[in-house]
Amino acid sequence: MGAMTDQAPPHARDTAEGPSPGDLGRRLAARRAELGLTRRQTAVRAGIAPSYLRYLEEYPGAAPDAGALLRLAGVLETTVTELAGGHAGLPPGPGRAAREPEFTDLSTEECRVLLGTHGVGRLAVTTSSGPVIVPVNYSVVEGAIVFRTAPGTTPSLAADHQVAFEIDRIDDAFSQGWSVLVRGRARTVTDPDAVRLLTDRAHSTPWAGGGRELWIGIDPLVITGRRITV
Repeated sequence: MGAMTDQAPPHARDTAEGPSPGDLGRRLAARRAELGLTRRQTAVRAGIAPSYLRYLEEYPGAAPDAGALLRLAGVLETTVTELAGGHAGLPPGPGRAAREPEFTDLSTEECRVLLGTHGVGRLAVTTSSGPVIVPVNYSVVEGAIVFRTAPGTTPSLAADHQVAFEIDRIDDAFSQGWSVLVRGRARTVTDPDAVRLLTDRAHSTPWAGGGRELWIGIDPLVITGRRITV
């Protein structure tokens, strides 16, 4: 069967709303969005029909043939194992280093752009027992790194102190990645108007759940970044 004849099953076509996507579908859509590719662009480059890619992304029972999945992995600059979730639960970076990696500094503007993609960052704070690093869901609002936590938690100890905040992206498939480090002073946000603004603009609620209504903002003083490419 030719690549461009890959089609979604009849029951999946022209459906306004289908089931929630499965793990493969979420990984396909997330990686595509990360690369800034539309569904049609991805499908055309992989030699499959856009309707078939829609089916793969939106239907939890979708099972693409090996050839289509391999082509999608190539277009999305990853591996079949990554798309299939074979590395889920493992820390990033178990792959081998590239033979001739190139290490470069990122400009402040490049760092700000990467910070603006949102996600999970690592917050380094000082506690009574020594330095601690914890992950937090964050957003960037009006230049400040902001996150929501609860009083008494480790992230809340950042308030009124100098802290470090780091985000990174490791691509095991290609042995490359980047990291951005921010140093600045953390503060609590208590003004009602400011709290409403942060709530409206927040990229996500805390993944940890629970009552986490204390907003902490970090005003960057120094922003640096590094990138490793092949």
